[in-house]
Amino acid sequence: MAIIKYKKIKSTNLKAKQLGKNGVKPWTVVLADSQIGGYGRKGERWFSPKGGLYFSIILPKTNIEDAQILTILAAFVVARVIKENFQNIEPLIKLPNDVLIKDKKVCGILTENIIGEDVKLSVMGIGLNTNISAFPKELKNQATSIKIEEGKNISNKKILNQILKLIKEYFQSISV
Repeated sequence: MAIIKYKKIKSTNLKAKQLGKNGVKPWTVVLADSQIGGYGRKGERWFSPKGGLYFSIILPKTNIEDAQILTILAAFVVARVIKENFQNIEPLIKLPNDVLIKDKKVCGILTENIIGEDVKLSVMGIGLNTNISAFPKELKNQATSIKIEEGKNISNKKILNQILKLIKEYFQSISV
C-alpha cells in the first residue's frame, strides 16, 4: 500500500476522494499528523490534533454498495487491534461507526461512496485517538485516547500497519 503523508490537511477523506477521482490506485492511504477540517457522519467535526492517527484508504471497486458494511468491518478491525495490543483496554463497537472505551469515543469511521451510474469509488476514513493527552472541555466527557487509558505513548506506525493489514485481508474475503 502506498502511503501519502501530510503534516496538516483539511481532511484525509476529502484528499482521498480527490486523489481517487484523479485515478490514484486502490489501497492508497492518505495519512495526516493533524486535520483542520476532519469530519464524521452528518458532517460533525472530528477533533484531530497532532498525536492522533488520521487516515483514509482508497478502496478497490467492489460489489459491496452499502458503505455501512465496510464501516462496520473497519470498526471490528480497529477494536480487534486495540484489544490485541492493550490487554487492559476493553473496546466496544457502537454501531455503525464508533469504537468506544469506557463509554467514550476513541475512534470514528466514515466510509463515503462516490457514485456515478454505480459506485465509482469508496473511501474509508478512520480517526483514532492514540497519543492525545487531553481533550477540549466540550469533549472531555465524550472522548478518550489510548494514551489516556494506557498511560503511555503508543506507536502510531505499528497500529496503522496492523489496521491496514487486517482491513485489506477482511475486505478481500468479503468482496467479490
